[in-house]
Amino acid sequence: MLEIKGVSKSFPGVKAVDDVSVTIEPGEILGLIGQNGAGKTTLFRLILKLLKMDSGEILWNGGEINEKVLDEIGFLPEERGLYPKRKIEDQILFFAELRGKRRSETAEKIDGWFEELQVKGKKTDKIKTLSKGNQQKVQLICTLIHEPKLIILDEPFSGLDPVNAGLLAKSIKKAKERGASIIFSSHNMENVTDICDKVLMLKDGRNVLSGTLQEVRNQFPKDRVFVETDLYTFDELLSLEGVLSGKVLPSGITELILEKEEYGKELFQLLSKDGFIQTFSQQSPDLDEIFRMKVGEEDA
Repeated sequence: MLEIKGVSKSFPGVKAVDDVSVTIEPGEILGLIGQNGAGKTTLFRLILKLLKMDSGEILWNGGEINEKVLDEIGFLPEERGLYPKRKIEDQILFFAELRGKRRSETAEKIDGWFEELQVKGKKTDKIKTLSKGNQQKVQLICTLIHEPKLIILDEPFSGLDPVNAGLLAKSIKKAKERGASIIFSSHNMENVTDICDKVLMLKDGRNVLSGTLQEVRNQFPKDRVFVETDLYTFDELLSLEGVLSGKVLPSGITELILEKEEYGKELFQLLSKDGFIQTFSQQSPDLDEIFRMKVGEEDA
């Protein structure tokens, strides 16, 4: 279990992390979200002891993070840290050795990882011959092959197409299933929603939103209504009392923004009184909308 308690870190002229606290249980995935410069990477570096915190404490299973604990951590940096002229296999073996793993033990696992992540290339190819996406896959293998108990991933989906992002997500979920505590940052709220148990949003180094996905959404009114009906045109739906705005989604369903959550019940009764409506769903904003609202609210 990773515990971050009241952690702060300042640099000249800026407080990068400001009294942040969060706990990540074994088998739990935390999505760390926020704009560039929000403090995400600084928090990662504090966990890894690459930086010294000004105040607070970071504990792993109740104790300080020491050299032994660092060997149990898998870290994927946002910037690629591979040696371009090294062969893929040699690169993987080297990083695993740094974590105390025997070369023979690691070598047995490489083919399985190549298959799981569908790496395009041979183990004897040099890193520089791979596409950016395949280099990212190899770096992920280097991060996970020693089966770390704590996994830190800084923008792991950056530059990946949806298919390869899906492969990476499956590998992260497998690590969760074996009990790893996982924290990753992302600007893609769809990825966060898909695999995270809870989220922590930073703005200017401060925690501005945290909890499970449902807890976060429950902090906002259910002022979004999704409607599919042949009984009303889009313009007619927009003209109804209590509707502030709306749009037609690619699926053909209309999303309406209500003035107040309470209008939802009246809207349903009105739309359904004349017959069957295919869809009516009243929801809170999704994580992407919440992210945009929280980022912009103090800048308005």
